[in-house]
Amino acid sequence: MARVICDMSTSLDGYVTGPNDSRENPFGDGAEMLHDWIFDAATDEDRAILQEMLDNVGAIVMGRTSFDKNEGDGGWGDSGPVGDTPCFVVTHHKPTRSHPPIYTFVTDGVVRAIEQAKHAAGDNVVSLHGASVMQQALPLGLVDEIRVHVIPVLLGGGTPLFATLDCPARRSLLRRRSAWFSATLVQRASASAGA
Repeated sequence: MARVICDMSTSLDGYVTGPNDSRENPFGDGAEMLHDWIFDAATDEDRAILQEMLDNVGAIVMGRTSFDKNEGDGGWGDSGPVGDTPCFVVTHHKPTRSHPPIYTFVTDGVVRAIEQAKHAAGDNVVSLHGASVMQQALPLGLVDEIRVHVIPVLLGGGTPLFATLDCPARRSLLRRRSAWFSATLVQRASASAGA
C-alpha cells in the first residue's frame, strides 16, 4: 500500500515560502534559495535524494493554492509538478475552466483526496505538495513520513510548514543526511490505529 510522504524545503525559522508568495512570485520574497539544493547548488547527494523521490512518486495531493500558483503557462505547463503523475487537488470549489486530465479536483476534503491518491499510486508514494495539505493530514494520522530539507536562511515570514497544528504530533528522527541539513521524520502508528 502507498505511503504518504511530505517532502518539503524549509527555512531555519520554519517557512516553506517567503512573504508575499503569489503566481508571479511562487517562492515568496527572498525564498528562492529554498530550492537551490535541487537546482543551482545541487550536489551529487542532493540529486540522488531528488531522484529517489521522483522515482517513487505515484500520486500527488496538493492544495488549491499550490495548484493556482503553478499550473499552466509560466508554471508546470500541461503537466503537474512531477510530469504526468496524477495530482489530486483539495479545494472547496472545482475550477470553472478545464485543466489537463492529470488533475482531479476533490471537494470533500484531504482524507478523500489521500484515499484517491493511494488508489492511483498503487505501491508507490503519495507525495503531499504544500504546507496546508500536510497541516490538514498530519493531525488525522495520514502522514507516514515527513522529510524536511532545512535551508540555512531566516525568512522572518511567509507560509509556515507547521503553523496550524492544533494538537501535538509526536515524531522521531529516522535518519539524517548531510545534504543541506536534510532530515527525515517518521510518524509512528498509535496503538489505537491498530498497529
